[in-house]
Amino acid sequence: MELILKHDVENLGFKDDLVTVKNGYGRNFLIPQGKAILATRSAKKVLAENLKQRAFKEKKAIDDATTLGAKLTALKISIASKVGSGDKLFGSVTVNDVAAAIKSQGHDIDKNRISIPGRIIKRLGQYEASVRLHREVTVQVPFEIVAEKAS
Repeated sequence: MELILKHDVENLGFKDDLVTVKNGYGRNFLIPQGKAILATRSAKKVLAENLKQRAFKEKKAIDDATTLGAKLTALKISIASKVGSGDKLFGSVTVNDVAAAIKSQGHDIDKNRISIPGRIIKRLGQYEASVRLHREVTVQVPFEIVAEKAS
């Protein structure tokens, strides 16, 4: 029996996969549970059209993410922080600080999409943050931590 999966099914396939299963498994479990539909000729045509549209949308999303990534890597990000003896910071610089610095440059990036090495930074210097803009697009955004000027 040929079926089109409507949801991910463990050990069988992912959503929108065309799978062949035994008749009893399809009739008694997958179809009544709403996890699959029969793979009729019309259902296959609808599936092909949906996959084609999704591929087009996915390509546009990847292109937009790549464009945004190029803009982010070109930014000059500088984060001012209070400094103690030497180059040690009072406190630390975290993902929140990096997200705020990027937002101040005009790009609103969710802090959950940003990661920095070691999660927190406690010294002055040059660093890179990984920003995941899409499932397939991750960029490295350079930033610098500088000493806050005393007034």
